Amino acid sequence: MAPMASAQTTAPGGRRGPGGPPARHPATRAAPKTGLRERKKIQTRQAIRRAAYRLFAEQGYDATPVDRIAEAADVSPSTVFRYFPTKEDIVLTDEYAPTLEAELRARPAGEPAITSLRHVALNALRRIATEDHGELLLRVRLVRDVPAIRGRTAEHTARDTRMISAVLAERTGRTADDLEIRVVAAATMAALQEALMRWAEHGRSRDLEVLVNQAMDVLAGGLTL
Repeated sequence: MAPMASAQTTAPGGRRGPGGPPARHPATRAAPKTGLRERKKIQTRQAIRRAAYRLFAEQGYDATPVDRIAEAADVSPSTVFRYFPTKEDIVLTDEYAPTLEAELRARPAGEPAITSLRHVALNALRRIATEDHGELLLRVRLVRDVPAIRGRTAEHTARDTRMISAVLAERTGRTADDLEIRVVAAATMAALQEALMRWAEHGRSRDLEVLVNQAMDVLAGGLTL
């Protein structure tokens, strides 16, 4: 595959690859206004997640049962499971995924895929680091250290990879199961995860944005050593 920065591949019918001008320009979708019911759901999810992270930090992940999280969040255990199907999902689920998709769709039509993905990823990390910096670090360390969370992470990563593939397919006129599209999406998710792991391993002594840019530069350079 050609380097992501230039993406010189051409699809059947003269369509350009992930970085070139798309076969069509999908309309930018306006973000729907959040209603009162949805805002209450978000508040409940956040309360559960914050209580869980506080307890995980105090007594460890494995030593924190769901009923204790429910008590700390002032909800029932069934409410916790209604919002988070598994305990691992409390760590891995947030409100940012829909925003990521909308922002990726809104990037300029002719922009190289790697540029769009880098821009969206950095924007998301800046928001998370600003709003939930401590939780972000704990989340990454939990993913690194807890086998059950690592296993569940694979499912979430596959979901996000499918989302990226679908958006890139729209931008390029290809299908979402096109091999190059899938490789670009999967490589991007892997690069971002490695940058986060490196950041957590160094105790935040390394700048996260610098690490993400370095990881994306590796993809843009065509994975050459």
